[in-house]
Amino acid sequence: MARSSKQSQRLINAFEEKKSIEAYAQQIAPLSPAEVAALPIGKYNPSNSVEGYQERLNYLKDLGINTTTISGEGDFHHPEKYTGNIENFIGTAQIPIGLAGPILIRGTEANGDYHIPLATTEGALVASYNRGMKACRQSGGITSVCLSEGVQRCPLFKFKNIGEVGLFVKFVQSHLDAFKEIVSQTSSYAQLHELSPTIEGNSVILTFEYTTGEAAGQNMVTICTDQICRYILEHFPIKPQEWVIESNFSGDKKATAVSFGNVRGKKVSAEVYIPEVICHEVLKTSPKLIANYWQSSTLGALQSGSIGAQGHIANGLTAIFLACGQDVACISESSIGLTRMQVTEDGALYVAVTIPSLIVGTVGGGTGLSTQRECLEMLHCTGERSARKFAEICCAVALSGEISIAAAMSANHFTSAHKNLGRKQSGS
Repeated sequence: MARSSKQSQRLINAFEEKKSIEAYAQQIAPLSPAEVAALPIGKYNPSNSVEGYQERLNYLKDLGINTTTISGEGDFHHPEKYTGNIENFIGTAQIPIGLAGPILIRGTEANGDYHIPLATTEGALVASYNRGMKACRQSGGITSVCLSEGVQRCPLFKFKNIGEVGLFVKFVQSHLDAFKEIVSQTSSYAQLHELSPTIEGNSVILTFEYTTGEAAGQNMVTICTDQICRYILEHFPIKPQEWVIESNFSGDKKATAVSFGNVRGKKVSAEVYIPEVICHEVLKTSPKLIANYWQSSTLGALQSGSIGAQGHIANGLTAIFLACGQDVACISESSIGLTRMQVTEDGALYVAVTIPSLIVGTVGGGTGLSTQRECLEMLHCTGERSARKFAEICCAVALSGEISIAAAMSANHFTSAHKNLGRKQSGS
């Protein structure tokens, strides 16, 4: 979770600004069978008919969820609305949004039932995630916790020799407080927490790690780091031979071992216990078959050279990213993770998913566009600490998909599901 005891303590302190770790432990515990039985049914018409579509909209309306722009009302062709999001605007790509859930989450920020908007053109995806969510909800819900945050920008400086690099590193390490002051003057939301050098010969990469409030933060940390670099160039007596604002070390829009082993964006871990009876009734398989398949699947991922070991985290994350105005290219790093499945002593299925590089935000970028804002509001992801909440929802959604695909593979239902749901019918 953190690279030092100092960082670990900072994370604990950040959690306990709101409540104690002991209180959180009680909050995130799964619901009891009696509490699950008392939950609203949360059932709606799954038909792709006009009647089914209208019934789903009415179902959401009855829950107080607005779908005005999602359902196509309003004018989307005012170019000025897209300033800052697109250049040379000519129209919009219409990607259908499907409804999944409710998903029951027991998190530090996300707590309760959530209806999930998933934008995709892949048939069977929404149905698969919906099945995983149903199994998890009947099992008492998914515990999902945003463990830590950090967005990096990594400028590179090159000098004549390694001796000058040493002098440079001594200088920057002694000016951390000045850098933090520059950040506070540059941004109302960014906070600089860490500075670490990576030396290679006569060059050095400086990794600046920030938190960025409710924003995903890539632009924010770029602007702040640029201001720091200009301060360094002005005050360090030795001028570098060259420097660039990003060395390609930060992991921005790529899968890297550095991000996998630390944090980029938000690191989130989620877990669920699924009783054997629910595996049989909802997933149509057994905990043992699922765990056996996942062991083989993990070995296959390792042999392929995969960073991390997971099934299809990218599927659910891409769909929710599109619906909720995230930077979809960040799926490159956001979809790396670890999924673990095992049978417990009482015969249940334990599943855990950890995503260390989840780049998400609830302000800035595409989150202010009309349909995307409506989808975030559907998830109640607005206001203070909403980015952490959204991250916990995203990880829980990913876990639901991992369970469903593992169940389908273990029971040899994967092909038939895609044959039935993922192909256009003739004449349609």
